Amino acid sequence: MSKLNFAIIGTGGITLQNHLPGLALCKEVQVTALCDANAATLEAARQKTNAPIYSTNWEDIIRRDDIHAVIIATPNAFHPPIAIAAARSGKHVLSEKPLALNAADARQMAEEADKAGVRHMTAFTYRFVPAMRYLHHLVGKGDLGKPYHYRSCRLQDWGTRNVGWRQQKKLAGTGEIGDMLSHRIDFAHHLIGPMKRLVANLMNLTPIRGGAPNDTDDWVAILAEFSNGASGVLESSKLASGVNESWRSPDRVELNGSEASFSFTTGCWNELQFGKVGGPGLKTLPIPREFHVWPGSPRDPGVGDPLVSFRYDQAAEFVNAIREQRPCSVTFHDGANAQAVTEAAVKSAELKQWIDL
Repeated sequence: MSKLNFAIIGTGGITLQNHLPGLALCKEVQVTALCDANAATLEAARQKTNAPIYSTNWEDIIRRDDIHAVIIATPNAFHPPIAIAAARSGKHVLSEKPLALNAADARQMAEEADKAGVRHMTAFTYRFVPAMRYLHHLVGKGDLGKPYHYRSCRLQDWGTRNVGWRQQKKLAGTGEIGDMLSHRIDFAHHLIGPMKRLVANLMNLTPIRGGAPNDTDDWVAILAEFSNGASGVLESSKLASGVNESWRSPDRVELNGSEASFSFTTGCWNELQFGKVGGPGLKTLPIPREFHVWPGSPRDPGVGDPLVSFRYDQAAEFVNAIREQRPCSVTFHDGANAQAVTEAAVKSAELKQWIDL
């Protein structure tokens, strides 16, 4: 088809920051329909896009025959019913992470999308960071050698402000582990492979946020063993006072292997830290220019803030996968695998024991 009509269900901050600018770069793509349960949020997005179709009821959007693809950016609890309905109606689906409140629902989303023959994608946006792409390339080449250790640490200062539905377990499922650590769990799978078992702890240190109850985790840590024998340490927090937030705060991934070590910091999109076995220490490794933009993306890497604009490549990959009738680079299966780790971590924290995956 020459033109793709998109619907976006959930028109809050992530849609305005990531999805709309990304789609705007793609040729022959139109944001035709918008949906949000909040009428004011919906109206703000409508004024930005001039989308001719809008509704506060997602079923009104899904049943339309003139919509080819759907982006889901709602609270997590609504991802599965919307995604499954969209797939069954023949619509391609990109869903924000975490995919669901539990692993079974995430797996069903993947199975239903496969069965329907539609393209499906989990919004693991950081896969599109140039440094992450180059690191994956180097690991695939064997430059790391045998993997020994994977560690990631994501620290932000969210204070005690109200974070809306994200502090309600019935809508979000989890807090920090699903919101931020899910990306780092996906990093681990992408760079090292599946986890074999884990032990974890979660803490809620702010039972009241902005005057409202919070029943989700503010901090999480996972100690993992991978199927290939490597170890893993993952930590994430909303309460690292004074370190700022988003791409301005600490976000690091480090790999140690038999041949080398690599360190990746999200804020340094165009470089890695690299050291060879027996060497004097880590040194800067620039990212080759061919990794600055995702293959097939029309984005100019010299335009805009590079710590924001790499996210637009996600939309280009989704659109290109639809047009080329191939799987997306990040599918619902990747999201379901991360959800299984999240579920095991929550169970481990409750039982205070190791959990096999």
